[in-house]
Amino acid sequence: MSSELWSDMGPELWPAFWVTIKLSVYSAIGSLILGIILTAMRVCPVGILRAVANAYTTIIRNTPLTLIILIASLGLYYNLNVLLASDSGSKFIEQQNFRLAVLAFIVYTSTFVAESLRSGINTVPFGQAEAARSLGMSFMQNFRYVVFPQAVRGSIVPLGNTLIALIKNTTIASVIGVAEASLLMKTMQENYASDMFAIFAIIAVGFIILTLPTGLFFGWAGKRWAVKR
Repeated sequence: MSSELWSDMGPELWPAFWVTIKLSVYSAIGSLILGIILTAMRVCPVGILRAVANAYTTIIRNTPLTLIILIASLGLYYNLNVLLASDSGSKFIEQQNFRLAVLAFIVYTSTFVAESLRSGINTVPFGQAEAARSLGMSFMQNFRYVVFPQAVRGSIVPLGNTLIALIKNTTIASVIGVAEASLLMKTMQENYASDMFAIFAIIAVGFIILTLPTGLFFGWAGKRWAVKR
């Protein structure tokens, strides 16, 4: 690796990975909220809500993430003129693209969160929900106090895998110009083609630093908080 490459790439590494981290955190929070809503809809007694949630989950999970990102950018912004940032600011394009990317990741990742939580719900003994209903609990009370807490504990590892996938999926945000780690890699490869493998190795190590502790933590948490049968 040439000294020129490191002097050019080094100062840009932290800002690029900071954008990746922010993309991951904001998208993870939004995906968890929407995923919980989808999960509640999929198990609720109202047929139309179940149908809508099932259709949404099936369609979005089988749609390429790149296409969803492009729809968010080209469809919402360029065609419908949906603004998620102030167009009077000097960083409008940067903020707009970042928020569109977060929105796209939430739309996509929430379906996998919903699937993970639904698999956790399947581990909850049916008799517990029946017992809660016999005590006069409403569906929301049953879901909130009896089923959902156990479902989360049974879904920790799948949720961790979904978060790791989200972190890696943030590289797709570069297609709409979000300045995260993979866009830095592409830029460096264009300027330093002879150091392609060194550039790839640096970015790969950065993602390993993000994903490996995440996987280890969720693996430990899955064992620590698993529901004892």
